[in-house]
Amino acid sequence: MENDFSPEDRKKIEEGIRAKYAKAAVSPEGLFSYPTGRAGLDALKYDPAILESLPEPALTSFCGVGNPFSLDEIRKGESVLDIGCGGGVDALVAGTLTGPSGRVLGIDMSSEMVTRARRNLSMTRLTNVSFQEASGESLPFPDQDFDVVISSGVFNLIPDKRKALREVFRVMKPGGRLLMADQVLTGDPPEDVKSRIDNWAR
Repeated sequence: MENDFSPEDRKKIEEGIRAKYAKAAVSPEGLFSYPTGRAGLDALKYDPAILESLPEPALTSFCGVGNPFSLDEIRKGESVLDIGCGGGVDALVAGTLTGPSGRVLGIDMSSEMVTRARRNLSMTRLTNVSFQEASGESLPFPDQDFDVVISSGVFNLIPDKRKALREVFRVMKPGGRLLMADQVLTGDPPEDVKSRIDNWAR
């Protein structure tokens, strides 16, 4: 099921994802079936003190499906990779938690989202956070580079999840942690490939 897509299938999946998230980079409101922006952050019980330290315009770009920070603590001085960073809210939270001695890098396949994340970052005083365009299936980082990998609502969109997870464990240091929140299909997927592709980024 993971690797039976043709190059044309993968192109169609990526085009659908890019189109949806280009719109979300402007505003996620109305594009998802769950709360986004500040309402989503509050519903997922993000630390109110950290949210208050971040600019409100940045918080409006949040469209994650869960709170990866509820799974474990991010410590001062740690290096953190945010896969599928979107507008960068989780990376900004992680940057606050790691402090100036830490390092946070957010990646996203959508150039519009990376642009939004950089704009959100420019409204803060954080100097330990950066963003770049990249795919979760091919992480442009050396082995054992990060203490923590976080992700929210992204792996369900990645066509080759096994490859992406291999990349995660490659770039994590020994004893590193993967803090992931995501959506999971509980029924059977459509039998035919076309239906799966057509429903991929909805």
